[in-house]
Amino acid sequence: MPKIRVLIVDDSVVIRRILADSLAVDPDLEVVGTAADGKIALAKITQVNPDIVTLDMEMPVMDGLETLAALRKTHPKLPVIMFSTLTERGAAATLDALARGANDYVTKPANVGSVTVAMQRIREELAPKIKGLCRRPADIISCPVLPKLAGGFAAAPSGIDVLAIGVSTGGPNALAAMLPALMANFPVPVVIVQHMPPLFTRLLAERITAVSRLRAREGEAGALLQAGDAWVAPGGSHMEVEKARDGVRLRLHEGPPENSCRPAVDVLFRSVARVFGNRSLAIVLTGMGQDGLIGCQFIREAGGQVLAQDEASSVVWGMPGAVSQAGLADKVLPLSELAGEINRRVQAGGPRIQAWGTPSPSPQFAKAS
Repeated sequence: MPKIRVLIVDDSVVIRRILADSLAVDPDLEVVGTAADGKIALAKITQVNPDIVTLDMEMPVMDGLETLAALRKTHPKLPVIMFSTLTERGAAATLDALARGANDYVTKPANVGSVTVAMQRIREELAPKIKGLCRRPADIISCPVLPKLAGGFAAAPSGIDVLAIGVSTGGPNALAAMLPALMANFPVPVVIVQHMPPLFTRLLAERITAVSRLRAREGEAGALLQAGDAWVAPGGSHMEVEKARDGVRLRLHEGPPENSCRPAVDVLFRSVARVFGNRSLAIVLTGMGQDGLIGCQFIREAGGQVLAQDEASSVVWGMPGAVSQAGLADKVLPLSELAGEINRRVQAGGPRIQAWGTPSPSPQFAKAS
């Protein structure tokens, strides 16, 4: 099988060398060129015909955003991974790049102690993303065989008390497309795991608030879930829901990564299944790997509902594909149809009930006054 051809674009000769040396050890990858700025990169693309481009954000002549805009006019399908700094400015610029057509990003190693460690981190983070975006069949993670349930899945309930979303590669754009189409005065809380580092998740929450009718914030320990609120798991922390005397609140912790992720979708979904049971609705959107698969089984065992994004509208059909292939999705839909399906399912059914099963005299998740 031909190697994946990579073009590295970065104004730092040191970074170009580190990236090239880090990727060179992978037998599936070939660095076919480097460029010190966007103008040189655009010329080299026609010369070396790469399968994918890694693109620095801050460069002379043409910065990353300018280069990306020009590249998308001539090569709309060429995968691009942004190589950004883990700073507020870098996070904001990266989200801008994703909105303008970048496929994914990797943050530059900082304060790791040595070049060797930096190279190892690049290999662990960048190489899998390159392979995932270039859709190499050999790199697709096979779906594990899940244990059969003795009684099958419980019947779907008539109401929903929470919307839980898991997403990774391509997630910011998928969320920006789906969430604004949710109904006004959304009647249940929304909890989200998007695989992102610190800073990025807070800015993502701010952007969700700006484009949708939800009040989105980065997850806070002890926060009370209320209708119309959306909570984004903070980078570096797992987020769970747990019962409290006055409703359902968030719990954050730094337990071991799952599926190499923290936050992990499986962690959130398992807690949703425990607390909300058969009144849970889980959505698995575009993303690499299979985080969320086991969590979806917990939700289905509890009688909850699961929707997955289809392959054609996903940047990478890893996470939703694993859920679909395991038979855990009630429906597999294009991104453009998911919000309508969510609205229908959330509207269906009777009065809201408390998460632990006791009927509530009034909707538990009433909006804050």
